[in-house]
Amino acid sequence: MALDKEAQIDHMKGKPKQASKTQAANRSVFSAIIFPIFRNFTELFAFINLGLLMETLQILFGMSPKFQPEKDIPNLAGKVILVTGGNTGLGKETILQLAKHDPANIFLAARTQSKAEAAIADIQEQVPSAKITYLPLDLASFPSISQAAQTFQTQSDRLDILIHNAGIMAVPYALTPQNHEIQFGTNHLGHFLLTRLLLPTLLATSPTPRVIAVSSIAHGLAPPPGIIYSAEQLESYGAWRRYGQSKLANILFARELARRYPEQLTAAAVHPGIIETELYASQKTTNVVVRQIVKVLGKTPVFLTKEDGALNQLWAATMEGVKSGAYYIPVARENGGIYWHARKDGLARELWEWSEAEVRRFGFE
Repeated sequence: MALDKEAQIDHMKGKPKQASKTQAANRSVFSAIIFPIFRNFTELFAFINLGLLMETLQILFGMSPKFQPEKDIPNLAGKVILVTGGNTGLGKETILQLAKHDPANIFLAARTQSKAEAAIADIQEQVPSAKITYLPLDLASFPSISQAAQTFQTQSDRLDILIHNAGIMAVPYALTPQNHEIQFGTNHLGHFLLTRLLLPTLLATSPTPRVIAVSSIAHGLAPPPGIIYSAEQLESYGAWRRYGQSKLANILFARELARRYPEQLTAAAVHPGIIETELYASQKTTNVVVRQIVKVLGKTPVFLTKEDGALNQLWAATMEGVKSGAYYIPVARENGGIYWHARKDGLARELWEWSEAEVRRFGFE
């Protein structure tokens, strides 16, 4: 901030004048209010540049999906499915559509039992024959993930479809109980550990099981290095950058899982589209920029419904022609990712090895 005239004179004399209380207050306002808004605006502007225009053109020019879940999903008799974050939004819609095709059991994994049971009741009202089991799971907590895997394995000896649907988006900086940045820890590391613990069951399942990671076009917002492992360093980045990193990690995870198990399973990452779900709740409350963008775009075709948003993961989880290790944009269109880091096999391997070491550090193999 520029010094006033008297302070400038004193400064030229080598006697800088102490800032006034008004100046200090102005700096405080800038640090506490203006800068965070500006940082979020620039991050969202980058998001618009990287993905929103593409999505808008696809929707407005009729690139609508031909995939129709009720008609196209094959019979799922005998199959066991696990969907994380299945109590609301895309997860709930995904379970609803899968339940219509007679799977042996769908495990709905979520933190809050009351919300999960309400979702199950709602789905079973629409599909009375649906067999859905609540699985307690907090993806931020390694012990909770371990317990969920053990609980699942006592109830099923097969796992045909694992959908990493749960996630948090652009939340304030915080740490998991293991001291990982909350979005990276929940969206990536939690799902990594869950998959690792369920891998023996997946590999024992025939025919080829599938692991679907729900990523986002926002992976293009990841910091320039691609993946920053230090939680302390991540704190210097805004909420959207940190979210972008977690979504980039989802793509890299699927890529490396496919490389490591090319014959035993099919792994893919998907972008669901731009959907106004409960993930925006935190940002709409705390971020005036997001609130206004959602308010304006919510009245346009840019935001998809949850029914449309679930199509890509439903297609990837059930249909023929899914390429293991690939990333798909809606619906069923293979895409290398809008950020070059998403295509780096070396980074995917590095992330896997770091994640492996991290869960091992806490006693989980």
